[in-house]
Amino acid sequence: MKNTLLDLYRKDSTKKVLASLISILAGLVVGAIVVVLVGLSKPNIGASGIWDGVRLIFAGILSTGRAATGELSWGFNARALGNMLFRATPLILTGLSVAVANKTGLFNIGAPGQYLMGTMATLVVALSIPYGTMPVFFVWLLAFLAGCAAGALWGAIPGALKAFLNINEVLACIMTNWLAANVVTWVFEESNMKNIVEGTKAGYIYKTTYGLTQVDGAWTYVEGNGVATAKMGLDKIFPGSQVNGGILIAIVIAIGVAILMSKTTLGYELKACGANRHAARYAGIRDKRNIVLSMAIAGGLSGAGAALYWLSGNTEFFWSTYQSLPAAGFNGIPVALLAVNNPIGVVFSALFMAMLNIVGQQLTGFTAYNEYITDVIIAVIVYLSAFSLLIRTKLSGKSKAGKTNANAELVKTEEKPTAEAETEKGGEDA
Repeated sequence: MKNTLLDLYRKDSTKKVLASLISILAGLVVGAIVVVLVGLSKPNIGASGIWDGVRLIFAGILSTGRAATGELSWGFNARALGNMLFRATPLILTGLSVAVANKTGLFNIGAPGQYLMGTMATLVVALSIPYGTMPVFFVWLLAFLAGCAAGALWGAIPGALKAFLNINEVLACIMTNWLAANVVTWVFEESNMKNIVEGTKAGYIYKTTYGLTQVDGAWTYVEGNGVATAKMGLDKIFPGSQVNGGILIAIVIAIGVAILMSKTTLGYELKACGANRHAARYAGIRDKRNIVLSMAIAGGLSGAGAALYWLSGNTEFFWSTYQSLPAAGFNGIPVALLAVNNPIGVVFSALFMAMLNIVGQQLTGFTAYNEYITDVIIAVIVYLSAFSLLIRTKLSGKSKAGKTNANAELVKTEEKPTAEAETEKGGEDA
């Protein structure tokens, strides 16, 4: 049993998981320390408030609010868990986007721009097809595919610049990010999709549940066309939350990406180009095509994340994006780092990041703390994830030292002549 556990520990995959868990634990501990320090600096929080903040940092997703006595209550919080799954959906796909590019030797910092282009294409298609001209499911499917295609096209641009002009993909991605922000703003500024029905929604685009139809001979948007991702029964398990079948679609896509990268010839070629582009070309692999294809796949995944988020039917897009980029795109980077670019690991790291988002809201709602404390936790986790190789090296130090000692003993044993050997040698000399 001991040898089995030791062999399991020596596996590189085990060390990767342990490095990620150490990063998570360190982030949570630092978050708890920040909670304590902030609480000590503010007399209005008090000892009980500090204790509540620490507990929410580590197990906030299980808090159901405050009881009549004022104490925090705990249990199955269906609404919080459902919202966590909903928020994890785009993070899974942007995390996959960054992970796929990293697997092929590229750093896709362009996920925010790809996400924005996917958002624009999805909403334009979903809101432009007149209500009743085709079944709602086909409108949803067309909008989803449009989002994927727009993201893929936008991702292919820095891929092509890298492949044919050897322009660094990071610089190209930063450029395309801000181009996307301005293009999306301009398109929606010129469109009639801005929500003017609800007076308090200035600057927002209609939800996809609104449909374009004729009223008194004029085209207008009315609520009720029903273009939204099916709940697939999840609303029964998590009542009162925003969750829908998008989380299941994202998980299926993650499994598909894992199969693509580890079980197919294309996946092997993509990783070979990432490992050594010139060696891959010498082996007959079309390196330029695969670099462009890699970034297109990454962009398509970001676009899919945007499509699933905005097709939920209960979210509203603020169209003026020229001064900001979507956090979901950038958050794909820590998700991929924490998962060590493993597509299945991305699902779990995205769930963790989404949980931190919910915990931040609970800190604000249930205590006197600010939700941005969770940003400190994420920052620490990202920082340590970037040093995951160093952490794995430290974890391997003891086992490598043991192995070195064992090898040294073996060498000594081989060099030291045995009694039998000495006797045989003496006989031969005689």
